[in-house]
Amino acid sequence: MTDAGPHGSVDRVIEVCELTKRYGRTMAVDGLTFTVRPGCVTGFLGPNGAGKSTTLRLTLGLDEPTSGGVTVDGHRFRDHPRGLRHVGALLDAGDVHGGRTAAAHLSILARSNAIARRRVDEVLDEVGLTDAARRRIGGFSLGMKQRLGIAAALLGDPPVLLFDEPVNGLDPEGVLWVRGLFRRLAAEGRTVFVSSHLMREMENTADRLVVIGRGTLIADETLAEFADRGTRRTVHVRTRDTTALAELLTSEGASVRPDGTGGLTVTGLSARRIGELAHRHRHMLHELATRTASLEEAFMELTADSVEYLAGDTR
Repeated sequence: MTDAGPHGSVDRVIEVCELTKRYGRTMAVDGLTFTVRPGCVTGFLGPNGAGKSTTLRLTLGLDEPTSGGVTVDGHRFRDHPRGLRHVGALLDAGDVHGGRTAAAHLSILARSNAIARRRVDEVLDEVGLTDAARRRIGGFSLGMKQRLGIAAALLGDPPVLLFDEPVNGLDPEGVLWVRGLFRRLAAEGRTVFVSSHLMREMENTADRLVVIGRGTLIADETLAEFADRGTRRTVHVRTRDTTALAELLTSEGASVRPDGTGGLTVTGLSARRIGELAHRHRHMLHELATRTASLEEAFMELTADSVEYLAGDTR
C-alpha cells in the first residue's frame, strides 16, 4: 500500500451536517452532525437499527437525504470525479456477482474508475486472496467475501475509507489482521471510518467514537472521554460480617448488593469513605477495591434507551 499521495488533510475530512433521512413514517436518521478527521480510526457505533448503515449510504450517495447532507472535502461523493480513488468503501460484502472471479470483479472496478490494472494484484495480495484470484466469488466463504470487499475499498488507494461491520465472518486471525490494517491506514494520514455494533471490537481498534441511537447523536469523543461519561464506578468490599457492613453503608446513602462471591458491590460511596466508615465502626475489611465498568458496559448504559428490540429484562 502506497501513501495516500499529495493530498492535504482538508480532502480527507467527512462532514455530516444536520443529516436527516425519513422513509415514510420512519425516521432513520434525525439531524446528525459530526466530523470525521484523518489520522485516526473513528468507530461508528450504535445498536442495530440506529441508522449507521443509512448514514454510510447517504455519505456515498446511494440514497438521497431528506434534508442536510454529507461532504468529503466539501463535495458530495457523487460529484467527485475521482470516485474510488478518493473514497473507498465496504458496505455489504455479499453484494457481488457470484459468477465472476475475484480478479474479474476488481478489474471491472479498476477499469470504471481509471485505476491501474496492477492494483488488482496488489490488493488481492494485501488481503490474502492471491491464491483465490481465479475462483468464482459464489464459492467464497463470508470471511473471504469480506476480504474481497476490503480489497475493493483499497483498490483506488484512497485517502478516505468507510467500512460497515468489516469483521463479520472473519476468523480470529482475520480480525487481528483487520485491526492492524485500520491502524496502519490511519497512521498513513487517511480517514478511516468503521461502523460496528460491537463495542469490544472498537475498544481494540478505534481512537475516537461517534455513537448514535435511533438516528440521533449520543457521543462524538475519544474512547477515554466516552468511558468517563458513561460508566458507573463501583466499590467491591469483603468483610466477615457483610450484613452489618451493608446496613452501615446503606444508612450512609449507598446502594449495596451481594456480588455472588461473599462480598458486596457498593455504589454511591467512594472506597476511601467506605474505609473510613469501616474503621470507625470496627469492621475489619479483607478487600476494598474500586472497579470501573468496561467500555462495553458504558456503551450499553448510554444506548439503553435507543435499543429497538429488547430480549427479556435487559433495560
